[in-house]
Amino acid sequence: MKEKVILAYSGGLDTTAIIPWLKENYDYDVICVCADVGQGNELDGLEERAKFSGASKLYIEDLVDEFVDDYVIPTVQANAVYENKYLLGTSFARPVIAKRLVEIARKEGAVAICHGATGKGNDQVRFELTIKALAPDLKIIAPWRCNDTWKMESREDEIEYCKQHGIDLPFSADSSYSRDRNLWHISHEGLELESPANEPNYEHLLVLGVTPEKAPTEGEYVTMTFEKGVPTSVNGEKMKPSDIIRKLNELGGKHGIGIIDIVENRVVGMKSRGVYETPGGTILMEAHTQLEELILDRDTLDYKKLVAVKFADLVYEGKWFTPLREALQAFIESTQEYVTGEVKFKLYKGNIIKAGTTSPYSLYSESLASFTTGELYDHHDAEGFINLFGLSMKVRAMLEAERNKK
Repeated sequence: MKEKVILAYSGGLDTTAIIPWLKENYDYDVICVCADVGQGNELDGLEERAKFSGASKLYIEDLVDEFVDDYVIPTVQANAVYENKYLLGTSFARPVIAKRLVEIARKEGAVAICHGATGKGNDQVRFELTIKALAPDLKIIAPWRCNDTWKMESREDEIEYCKQHGIDLPFSADSSYSRDRNLWHISHEGLELESPANEPNYEHLLVLGVTPEKAPTEGEYVTMTFEKGVPTSVNGEKMKPSDIIRKLNELGGKHGIGIIDIVENRVVGMKSRGVYETPGGTILMEAHTQLEELILDRDTLDYKKLVAVKFADLVYEGKWFTPLREALQAFIESTQEYVTGEVKFKLYKGNIIKAGTTSPYSLYSESLASFTTGELYDHHDAEGFINLFGLSMKVRAMLEAERNKK
């Protein structure tokens, strides 16, 4: 029997061309795996396409809830955002996909895993670090880095290669944006976005929503509840987290929420420019942050901000299955013990406007915060505190003045 290879299969032109390429260059039995992480109708007709292209089997794996519960929610609880803008939509989808590739490789007795990520992107790093962490014995094949055997440099080349191998499918050679979609977001790269000097063509580009200019002129109030840092309802309707994201995508897209244009620093050392649509994720992150600021004490909140930066870096770099990520997540989970309550806000033309936050664990004291004198706070105590708090500054200034007299 032939040795087996597991191919991360999207059904697009790249991964379809890889099927005959693997058979031709490695003589493998090709088993395709498509991970459903919420990309919608992109999955239609995949089984027929994969088998027509020479695959012996196709797995379509529903990973949506695992993706949300085990990867998205911990990242939301961490408030992890890469370079202050990117909500990590592609980044945290890769480890859950690669994990399932490994699981099916074990089930099928495969000797290798193949992915279609290019040699310039972050995804090759994310896929391969996960595979190395979970199955260090498996061979990894990245066709775009195989210069001696992968000769295709354009969509036209790939279409012609497929035709030469009896695969005549309705792929278009037209240039379009390079996109990645899942339940959390959709990313756009290419075309006019390749030059940071160009304004994005939002009329042509947007998929999940509209620009703020085209959003309704009436704002819309939304109420969310959380229990221990996990979202539990929207507008009074209890839902599982994945359905909450679906609902927030609908609301956010309608009101022009979560569209960002960013030049980011890739893991491999270059800058890249892209536009990301993350309507529901932007709302969820903001609502969670809004609740935390009411509940967490100052020191924990400050330290958690440091952890958020490191957590985002680890996720972006594909280091999900590492001891450090696990340790940071353990800290984050401990901070979520009392992150329970209700958040209300108004969506209006790209903005998320606070409209009230409540929690049984709120640390906000109206009597303390009020300008009137309360029992717990004596205004005169502030004088001694300021004298001690500013002592080093005062001493420095005094000594500096003495030196200047000489």
